[in-house]
Amino acid sequence: MPGAVKPSPKAGPSEAVVSALELVTPPYWQEACKHLSKRDRVMRKLIADHGSAGLQSRGDAFTTLARSIVGQQISVKAAQSVWEKLLRVMGADPEVDRGPLLPSAMLVKTSEELRLAGLSARKVEYLLDLARHFHEEKVHVAQWQEMDDEAIIDELVDIRGIGRWTAEMFLIFHLMRPNVLPLDDLGLIKGISQSYFSGEPVSRAEARDVAEAWSPFRTVGTWYLWRSLDPLPVAY
Repeated sequence: MPGAVKPSPKAGPSEAVVSALELVTPPYWQEACKHLSKRDRVMRKLIADHGSAGLQSRGDAFTTLARSIVGQQISVKAAQSVWEKLLRVMGADPEVDRGPLLPSAMLVKTSEELRLAGLSARKVEYLLDLARHFHEEKVHVAQWQEMDDEAIIDELVDIRGIGRWTAEMFLIFHLMRPNVLPLDDLGLIKGISQSYFSGEPVSRAEARDVAEAWSPFRTVGTWYLWRSLDPLPVAY
């Protein structure tokens, strides 16, 4: 793979992240919880067990997508560990720097430096390609709020390393769209299996049928099933 692009001016270690952004919960959350509790007895119990928490977004598109790439095919715990190592490689302190990651800061790092975070060579390629798309303004960030879910997915999957699952995580954790059902997500399928089918294998069609009762808040149903497997909320 070619070496990393060196944009100018160079981003120094202290510029890996900018000032922290406040975590935001979507305004529809309480309405969604009432809807799910009324329509689905499993959801009613899950919301009662985990109702004090909610979906949260840091409000930064690049950071959310980068974290999603880091988290592909590994556990939530492992992904958090790699992310913290990546911040350190980029000169940021994960205990202090809570702001969004800057694409320019990533692009001044070589592939070898980024791999020190525990990333595979493939994920390093994906992260650098993502950073180039943002740095060169090849993605329509300003228009995403007005675009529908499928249009955003179509744009994002043109970036290397971003498939439908990663794009759906972006819709959930950055844009906080209310009705996303990520059928490629193993946690969602496992949660439906355990909570609705006594642990028996579940097909995508069966999962879709279960989630019909959650609409138009399938994102929220998905989030509570994730919590049934791991009580620690994730914020990309």
